[in-house]
Amino acid sequence: MIRLDSLSHIFKSVHRETKTFFPHFRWKEVLIFLFFFCLSFVFWALQSMQQEYEIQLQIPVHYKEMPPDMAFVHTPPSRINVRIRDKGSILLNYTLGQSGASLDVGMQETHFLSDSALRLSENDLEGMIAKQLIPTTHLLGFEPRQIIAPYSKLRKKKLPVYFDGNIRTEPGFQVSGDIIVSPSTTEAYAPDLVLATITSIPTVYTEIKKGNKTITRKLKLRKTDGVTFDPDVVSVTIPIEEYTQKTLEIPILCKQIPAGYAIRMFPSVVRVTCNVPLSLFKDLSEKDFAVETLVANPEDNASGMIPLRLTRKPDWMDRVSLSQDSIEFILEQNK
Repeated sequence: MIRLDSLSHIFKSVHRETKTFFPHFRWKEVLIFLFFFCLSFVFWALQSMQQEYEIQLQIPVHYKEMPPDMAFVHTPPSRINVRIRDKGSILLNYTLGQSGASLDVGMQETHFLSDSALRLSENDLEGMIAKQLIPTTHLLGFEPRQIIAPYSKLRKKKLPVYFDGNIRTEPGFQVSGDIIVSPSTTEAYAPDLVLATITSIPTVYTEIKKGNKTITRKLKLRKTDGVTFDPDVVSVTIPIEEYTQKTLEIPILCKQIPAGYAIRMFPSVVRVTCNVPLSLFKDLSEKDFAVETLVANPEDNASGMIPLRLTRKPDWMDRVSLSQDSIEFILEQNK
C-alpha cells in the first residue's frame, strides 16, 4: 500500500509540472517556423531539379535468341557503364529505375556475327544506348567501348530424360504405373568430349509429399556445365491411385518332373496377396500370376519339402507375398 501511495504521488507531481510547462511553450511560433522551413525546402528542391547534373548508370545487356548449337567461349559483358548529363528531374527517373533501359542483342541478327564471334562496335553500342535514353539526355561516354565475344558451334546428341526425385504418398495410395516424361528425349549441345560422358539427363530433383492423385508437373532439366538442352523443360506425369489388398489362389506348377514319375503336392495351390489400384481390382485374376517349384533329383529327395517361387506377375506390381514359401510333396514312380 505504501508503494501505491508513492507512485500516485509521483504521477501527480509530473502531471502538475507538465501542465505548468506547456501553457508557456510558444507553439504558434514553432508551427510558423516549421511551415516556412518546409516551404523553403520545396522551393530549393524544385530549383535544384532544374539544374543539370552528371551521373553514371549501369545498363544491363541481354543476349537473346541464342541458337542451341551455339555457345560463347567466354562470358560476354552483362552490363554497360554509361555516363550521362541532364536535368535533375530527368535523372531522377534513371536513378529510380523508372526508365527500364536495357540493351537487347538478338543473336539471330547475323550482321553482328562474323569470324565466329559476336561483334558490337562503338557505333553499334552508341546507337543502341541512345535509343534507351530520353531525348534530352546527353550521352557523355560508356564502357566497354565495344563487345567482342567469340562463340563456337556445338555437337548435338539425343539423350533420354528421366525423373529424379522422391515420391511419398498418403496411406492407402501408391504409384500405380510408370512415370511418363514428355518429351522422353532432349537434344544436348556440347563439345564432343563432354557429350561422350553423358548417357541420360535427369530432371531437377523434385519431392512429392502426400500424393493422393495423379500429378503432372513442368520440370526443368538439371543443369550440366558446358551443355545446353533443347527442350530444357519437360512434362512429368506420376500416376498415383488408391490401393486395396487382393488375395488370389494360384495353382502350383511343376514343369520339370523326372521321366517316369508323378508328383503329388500338399497343398496344390498357394494364396498370393498383393496391393492393387482400385481401377485394376476387377481386371486382376489368377492368370496374371504363376507359382512354380522344381524337383531336381528324386533319389536325393523322394519326399519332403520343396521351395516355391513366383515366376510371373504384372510389371507394375512390386509388393507380392505368398501364403507359404514351401510345400510338402511326394514323388511316385509310374507303374
